[in-house]
Amino acid sequence: MKKTHLYVLAGLLIAAGLAAFVYKWKVLQFPVSPVQQTEVWELQARVEYPARSGPNRVVLQIPIDPPGYSILDEKFVARGYGMSTERDRDTGGREVQWQIRRARGTQALYYRATVFRDGEPPPDTDRPRLVDPPQLEEPFATAAQTVLEQVREQSVDSASFAAQLLREFNAGNPSQEVALLLQDRGSEYERVRFAIELLSIRNIAARMIQGLQLEETSSGELRPFLQVYDTSANLWRTVDVRSGRVGWPDNLFLWSKSGKPVLETGSPRARFDIRLQRSMVDSLEAAVQRLEVRDENLVAYSLLNLPLQTQDVYRILLMVPIGAFIMLLLRNLVGIKTFGTFMPVLIAISFKWTSLFAGIVLFVLVVSMGLLVRFYMERLKLLLVPRLTAVLIVVVLIMALVSVVSNRLGLEIGLSIALFPMIIMTMTIERVSVAWDERGGGYALKMAAGSLVIASLAYLVMSWPPLEHLVFVFPELLLVLLGLTLILGRYSGYRLTELTRFKALARPQEEGA
Repeated sequence: MKKTHLYVLAGLLIAAGLAAFVYKWKVLQFPVSPVQQTEVWELQARVEYPARSGPNRVVLQIPIDPPGYSILDEKFVARGYGMSTERDRDTGGREVQWQIRRARGTQALYYRATVFRDGEPPPDTDRPRLVDPPQLEEPFATAAQTVLEQVREQSVDSASFAAQLLREFNAGNPSQEVALLLQDRGSEYERVRFAIELLSIRNIAARMIQGLQLEETSSGELRPFLQVYDTSANLWRTVDVRSGRVGWPDNLFLWSKSGKPVLETGSPRARFDIRLQRSMVDSLEAAVQRLEVRDENLVAYSLLNLPLQTQDVYRILLMVPIGAFIMLLLRNLVGIKTFGTFMPVLIAISFKWTSLFAGIVLFVLVVSMGLLVRFYMERLKLLLVPRLTAVLIVVVLIMALVSVVSNRLGLEIGLSIALFPMIIMTMTIERVSVAWDERGGGYALKMAAGSLVIASLAYLVMSWPPLEHLVFVFPELLLVLLGLTLILGRYSGYRLTELTRFKALARPQEEGA
């Protein structure tokens, strides 16, 4: 196979892994840090009204796809009521309807939502709808035309026109025309609706939205905002009713953009209030809940949907390729020799339960005692399989002995030796023994030391919490590791240790030169 094919395949794997990582990080907002936290708000809307004799019906406008936020969870609390939620496709609003045939006394209904901020609000490009201009009689018609002409001279586009109109409404000393127009419109809601009607005279599409500022306070205030359609940019621009400021307000949570009253009960004594509570949760948990709301399949076919005990297993297994890649670098590029291909990685995994220093001490102790038994069995002239079985039995007995003695001495370190892989220990003893017989004790000890060095370095990398979190949450990064492995698989140049080995060969050439 040509190198070009290999490099193209490796490049595609690396690109696919990085693309999936960036998508989950930037779009799905999975955290890259294991201790990263996310701001979450608990919103509770409480409706209280005196029940009428006979059937009662309550309609409450509730949020749907608020820009810049995601609704992680919703709960409706209304004992004894029938409930249904409906979405108005024309206005983009959503409402919950509660019905009950018989009720007595004061009734309390609740809507609770857990919301999570997931980025900046995207531009709103809904199709505009122009309301019918108001039919004003004199002198209101003349006053309206006068105000609109004054506003026109002090604005340059639809957004600035609406902002200036609201400033005229909120002026401390309004003009006679403004005072005349607003004499029966004292509330913010009435003024916003009237502003929408006046803007329609100038063919400016406008609408009212209702939202609240998410701030460090126990109670929230739901208030109106004005939105006007900018035909040059083909999007809606938000204007603060109180200040006339153009732009989406900071920390604004959109409650409803239907334009309807937020609460309809048929009772003038009905009350509506909102309570806020801010908390910090784990970013990974918030991201998973957000995906469950948007698309359950994205979480259903992921490691995050596995049982917790299975997730713990994969947190370890996904680190094995990391340890194997470190072994690849140290063996093929540095030139450190080891017993076996993956034996150092498996030993590194066992170090996770024993700690590095204690693991090295226990490993050396068991292997040393096992070698003494193995050299003795060499005199018995046993075949390979019986000899390995005998060594395995002795290794288990040695591990049990170390645990019992350490427990008697009050040393907890020796108890963790039971987590060492017995088969790997047995094969290590066999390979050290064979290398000792064939190439001498120095070579065998050098190979054993190389195995411990790689196992120690692999343990230090594999036990790093940020990397463990990164690989578990973004397992597609292993595709990047696979691509790099394919590239290094064709490397056949010098290793770093060979520079020292062949240094003596280079000296005569330098002297002759």
